[in-house]
Amino acid sequence: MLKYTEDHEWLRVEGDEVVVGITAHASEQLGDVVFIELPEVGRDVSAGEEIVVIESVKAASDITAPVAGVITAVNDALADTPGDVNGDALAAWFFKIKPADAAAVEAFMDEAAYNALIG
Repeated sequence: MLKYTEDHEWLRVEGDEVVVGITAHASEQLGDVVFIELPEVGRDVSAGEEIVVIESVKAASDITAPVAGVITAVNDALADTPGDVNGDALAAWFFKIKPADAAAVEAFMDEAAYNALIG
C-alpha cells in the first residue's frame, strides 16, 4: 500500500525499509527531468531534510526525507537515465530509508486523500 506526502512523494513499506519516489503529478509538474542527485547510502537523515536534488527543463527542486532514518539504498540508474521518472514515476524510486520510527509512515495520506489534495 502506498502513502503520500504533501510534497508529492510516494512511500511504499518493504519490510523494515521505506521506498521513496515522486508521484506522477509531481513528475508532470516538473516536466522533463534532466538531472538527479541522490543521497549517500548510510547517511543518517532527519524528517524534512533536503536529500535529493532534481532538475528539469522547467525548474530545480529538492526532495526531502519524509521520515528520520538511515538511507539504505539509492536508485543509481536514475543518475544515468533521470528521464525514467517521467516515464513511470512509480517505478523510478529514488531511495530507500530505514525509519527511526516505523509507525511514522502511517501518518501520511492514503491514495484517496492525496487525490483530493491534487484535485
